[in-house]
Amino acid sequence: MSTRSSGGRRWVTLRGSLWLSMLALPAVAFFLVFSYAPMAGLVVAFKEFDISQGIFASPWNGLDNFRYFFSSGDAKRILVNTLLLNTLFLAATLAAGVTLAIMLNEIRGRFFKRAAQSTIFFPYFVSPVVIAIMLQVLLSGPQGTGGLVNDTLGGFGLPTPNWYSEPGPWPWILTVVKVWQLGGYMSIIFLAAITSIPEEVYEAGQIDGASRAQMAFRITLPLLKPTAAVLLVLGVGRIFYGDFGTIYAIIGDNGTLFPTTDVIDTYVFRSLRQIGDFGTTAAVGLFQSVVGFVLVTTAVLVQRRYSKETSLL
Repeated sequence: MSTRSSGGRRWVTLRGSLWLSMLALPAVAFFLVFSYAPMAGLVVAFKEFDISQGIFASPWNGLDNFRYFFSSGDAKRILVNTLLLNTLFLAATLAAGVTLAIMLNEIRGRFFKRAAQSTIFFPYFVSPVVIAIMLQVLLSGPQGTGGLVNDTLGGFGLPTPNWYSEPGPWPWILTVVKVWQLGGYMSIIFLAAITSIPEEVYEAGQIDGASRAQMAFRITLPLLKPTAAVLLVLGVGRIFYGDFGTIYAIIGDNGTLFPTTDVIDTYVFRSLRQIGDFGTTAAVGLFQSVVGFVLVTTAVLVQRRYSKETSLL
């Protein structure tokens, strides 16, 4: 009797596992078709690609495509810009997300709290093209004259720079744009983590006489460390990928601003569009992927070394 019942339980467990596997099939098929199958095209990075001959019939040229990129005068500038901008974006959005989440968590009015959440989350859905138009209104004004920022600076007797011809301030301008765009999104993730903190922890803090500010900095902030660590590792994995949509919509083909804003993604797009060099662009894309893999692996291992409780592995 016990043998039959155990066999029946095993069958039920096996049938449940099969159903769960079937539920995963659409996701598996998606990644096979759109992520793994296109990897066959990576051979273009090692070929003198000729569209008339196709991907696999084109002649091999070894590492010439990589040499062409790294020997060009643009490689160092593009790599430095990509690392600098993405580091600024990652640090600023994480800090803004944590700060906004703690501030929203301290709001006691339910209606006002929901309204504030919706307001700060809304920029996440704004198109990069709309953001570019808003920046032009603020910095350049209609027909390239004036602008709200320059009008304000002029009112205080301060210099009014021509923003679209001075590359220096643009890393900070783009960082402010990213914080405005992603700060609310990141805060929702941290708010979800805050809701998982047991109420008993805060009650213990109240018993010990801690103020709201002390509980925010001594309880909430430390307990957000695992969430911040995961987001940091994921961000490090994509640190060699620029936000192409936002940067290209704002900067476009304004070569004056390239010294501080041209990243790998915009360089690849411009090279492919202007000179049609599929081999070099494929080589740069492969370089991005390999470096991203190395960085995210290193970040996970370092995280595991110093904080096992927040490690992804």
